[in-house]
Amino acid sequence: MALADLSLGFRDSYLDYAQLTAQLHAWQREYPAHVRVTSLAKTPEGRDVWLVTVGNDPDRIRPAVWVDGNVHAAELAGSSVALAIAEDALALHVEPDSVDLPPAIAQRLRDVLFYVVPRISPDGAECVLTTGRSLRSVPRDERVERGMPRWVLHDVDGDGLALSMRVEDPGGELVESKEFPGLLVERTLEDEGPFYKVYPEGHIEHFDGKNIPSPFFLHDNPIDLNRNFPWSWAPAHEQVGAGPHPLSEPEARGIVEFAAKHPEIVCWCAFHTFGGVLIRPPGHQPDNKMNQEDLALFRQVEAWMTEHTGYPTVSGYDEFLYEPDKPLRGDVSEYAYNQRGALAYVIELWDLFKRAGMERPKKFVEYYERFSREHLVQLAWWDKDQNGGRCFPPWRPFVHPQLGAVEVGGLDPRFGIWNPPPPELSAVCDSQARVFLRVAALAPRVRIARVDKTTLDGGLTRIDVKVENEGYLATYGVPSAKALDFNEPLYATAKAQGCQLVDAGAAHQKLGHLDGWGHGLHTGANLPAYPGTRGSTNAAWASYLVKGRGVLEVTAGCARTGFVSTRVEV
Repeated sequence: MALADLSLGFRDSYLDYAQLTAQLHAWQREYPAHVRVTSLAKTPEGRDVWLVTVGNDPDRIRPAVWVDGNVHAAELAGSSVALAIAEDALALHVEPDSVDLPPAIAQRLRDVLFYVVPRISPDGAECVLTTGRSLRSVPRDERVERGMPRWVLHDVDGDGLALSMRVEDPGGELVESKEFPGLLVERTLEDEGPFYKVYPEGHIEHFDGKNIPSPFFLHDNPIDLNRNFPWSWAPAHEQVGAGPHPLSEPEARGIVEFAAKHPEIVCWCAFHTFGGVLIRPPGHQPDNKMNQEDLALFRQVEAWMTEHTGYPTVSGYDEFLYEPDKPLRGDVSEYAYNQRGALAYVIELWDLFKRAGMERPKKFVEYYERFSREHLVQLAWWDKDQNGGRCFPPWRPFVHPQLGAVEVGGLDPRFGIWNPPPPELSAVCDSQARVFLRVAALAPRVRIARVDKTTLDGGLTRIDVKVENEGYLATYGVPSAKALDFNEPLYATAKAQGCQLVDAGAAHQKLGHLDGWGHGLHTGANLPAYPGTRGSTNAAWASYLVKGRGVLEVTAGCARTGFVSTRVEV
């Protein structure tokens, strides 16, 4: 069956959990030689955090790449893009003519393993898809400290959705736009009213009948899964959403347990929404303190991102801190880069700011702060004219049991603000897959390139085995990863069958790490001032002295690259 016939439409729509599960298992059922579907964790609501492994002989360990999406509940586009990458990776093996890639890249990718987690938060995504409510990561609250008044979000008027409520108030911070009826914009001195306060649809727990608590996006869902990872974790009073301790949540814990057992992951991309930007490390310090060889590699990724998507690339520290000198803690991509040594970064999908006609600010994060009344009005008209009015539904009167007369509706940001509208999803999937497949092609590739046999006196044979790295990246991945304990150098082991090793102690030989041929962009390599490249640092030799006749089996590699073998008849 063709891949197109197996598709459940994830490039054009947002799949729920049952559909996503069916999609993954359809691939595994039809292509068992190339697909494995396993569960990294079981959520409290009983859903699996699925991992799909794609590659020729998916159980064979070799350099691998990782893709994840939808760690935040409402950021559904990440799931679709992750599925698109998995589908394109599968097509390389089962429908190679359908993949629009240069032949050299396509051929290289057929020996790369793809680990794809399309939905880190299946409970959260299901809640957003079915109810529309605002939710950061997961719809659960296991805190014991529950005495303070807070908003609890749910459908109050019985229409099946939990959106927003507006209440007329002379002290309200918002006013209805004159340019777009029903649209609430920030109040100015010139406005005459009426004025409004806006609350999430739901009720107030511990309400005293007088004092309305300010809404907070983590009031009834205090965990942000992307603050729960162990790199630079900090408690919730320092990092909002962190959870009670690192990896307190099964979704995050399952990812880290898998990654710790799979050092072969050399590239890692986490898909979020929204903004239209690639955010790269470092997130905790400026670029001048970063490994500059790492930075050169990220410049190559940046070039592809600009070419194929138009998204800019920014430093997580220099351009994407919400508060100056206050890095985000417990982030999965920072964990992947700093603790797992991967070429790791974040993509914020969906360039909403471009749709609103905004000019690029000095720091990218200022886009979120400088969204003006005029930009909001432009966005509302775009939504009405080109998005079917999905984002700004009309307000409807309702008598709230606690607040009295309110209006419900007004804002549904799921498809047009948080995520691209379904008609535009396919283009986002295609462009992002084109970039990531090129990133995946950077993976190291170890092979046994040559075997020399020399017959000596006394029934002895000298066997020399040349091991090479043909990949762009070195066998250690990014240069800074060489310092990580798990990143062991390559070694070779020999087993004699029938014949005998003259020196049994030489059976295990350290080869060391092997350079790749790539070095990133803007390193001066093209400047014709002095001739020369590196020497044979991409290769190493293992030599054995064998007595008698038989077979010598030589295996070379390490945990980072996997292993390759050859059998030499003596």
